[in-house]
Amino acid sequence: MGVSPGIGHGPAYVLTVSVPEPPEGATYTGEADQEKERAMAALRQVAGELEARGNRAGGEAAEILKAQALMAEDPGLIVKVRTLIDRGLAAPRATFEAFTKYRDVLAGSGGYLGERAADLNDIRDRVIALLYGQAMPGLRGAPAEPYVLVARDLAPADTALLSKGEIAAFVTEEGGPTSHTAILARAMGVPAVVACRGATTIPSGVRVMADGTSGDVRVEPDESDVADAVSAATARQAALSSARGPGRTADGHPVPLLANVGGPAELEAAVAAGAEGIGLYRSEFLFLDRAEPPSLEEQTRAYRAAVEAFPGGRVVVRTLDGGADKPLAFLPAAASAEPNPALGERGLRRLRRFPEVMDAQLAAVAAVASEDLHVMAPMVATGEEAGWFARACRATRLPHVGVMIEIPSAALRARDLLASVDFVSIGTNDLAQYAFAADRQLGAVSALQDPWQPALLDLVAMAASAAGEAGKPCGVCGESAADPAMACVLVGLGASTLSMGAGALAAVRAALAAHTLAQCRLAADAARARTTPADARAAARAHLPALGRLGL
Repeated sequence: MGVSPGIGHGPAYVLTVSVPEPPEGATYTGEADQEKERAMAALRQVAGELEARGNRAGGEAAEILKAQALMAEDPGLIVKVRTLIDRGLAAPRATFEAFTKYRDVLAGSGGYLGERAADLNDIRDRVIALLYGQAMPGLRGAPAEPYVLVARDLAPADTALLSKGEIAAFVTEEGGPTSHTAILARAMGVPAVVACRGATTIPSGVRVMADGTSGDVRVEPDESDVADAVSAATARQAALSSARGPGRTADGHPVPLLANVGGPAELEAAVAAGAEGIGLYRSEFLFLDRAEPPSLEEQTRAYRAAVEAFPGGRVVVRTLDGGADKPLAFLPAAASAEPNPALGERGLRRLRRFPEVMDAQLAAVAAVASEDLHVMAPMVATGEEAGWFARACRATRLPHVGVMIEIPSAALRARDLLASVDFVSIGTNDLAQYAFAADRQLGAVSALQDPWQPALLDLVAMAASAAGEAGKPCGVCGESAADPAMACVLVGLGASTLSMGAGALAAVRAALAAHTLAQCRLAADAARARTTPADARAAARAHLPALGRLGL
């Protein structure tokens, strides 16, 4: 599955895990307290290194790595490691067993928790390597020229500090369209292919070409094939660069094109790419890895920076989406252990338990006092929840209040949500995950995460239709909007704005400019009439003839 567009070619660099499993039943000599302190010191060091890498990387990588740093010092894991050492296991084996137990639980939970399973493996291996005095897992001896990085899966700690000049493409055996590899590759502007079975059998040093649009990976391609692919990519870029200005269809129907932004470090790229504003400003970067919540002044500065980056353009701040894979150290844990936190107190549900956190965030948004500043809540399931959030926002005198549609119930009863709010924004990533019971990270079910699934298109159509009847905007801020063909379909379904990673804006702008609204509607109808994602995509593209000319 291609998840970040472009052509990348170069020698393969195959990343393999080199940290051995500690021997089963391995014990230690000396005192238990000394062994426990050795383990705790290693956990603290790994957490500190992950956080430091995140701070250096910034953007999406910072948010991901800070969440991993918190996992390295998770109280439950620490208690398990200490307990196993008390039973006689050496620190490396105790670490292995504690992390493996939690990893298996998360892998079986699906959703955001399933996405964390690979993270636990990486943290575990780093701690064990430190305890054994071995080199940390990671990239060593990579080719001097741009290379294709191949792995079973890629840890953010290994890729966060890489530059576009070092990497020709990413290819992984695991992952899906919203995996960490996909997110970071798109942020870097590097082609990427995921869920590519057998990729790690490619010998290191062998020439590889990866097409991040089609998902095609070729081993030892002919020079003529590489030349043709690069030529097509160059022509495509030239065609895309000719489309400028506000997003609109060929017949003038306006479709504002906005950027998904994970923090201040990404504002410059969004502006440079011609974004007309921010459709999703993830506020989690302000809250993660903190013993105390951010101050009113700190939050206000962050929101003001976003507004100042887009004078006259809308900026949509999503309130804190805490819980599940984004633990908040300054809030107490749930009263009882949640067997599947991805289906528990996440997003707005968490904020309803701790309204003082949301009240402070809304006050910071209101302090910016911009007519262009919008605010929306994540993980809203019912009209009652939407009404509660809207009342809190109105009390703070916020002018534009919305909610995200990421749960099937919200799409099915969108009219109930729209009765209380001014707009809705569809998060297609989570909407697909919850609609199909398919883990966003698990390669084995990545086909169910395909945004071309007709059932997902039906849910989008329901929400957009309800918004149209209410006379209110319905945007899309899921990664599906980054696909130029899908962007046209979403407009045909009734989406009023599209928001995506900055790197996708040029292609989407060009695709819309080349087709009329009527063509977009025909493409949407054709896609919904099919029964498989592949057929839906092919049917839509048949009504979007300019995509081929543009190389999209």
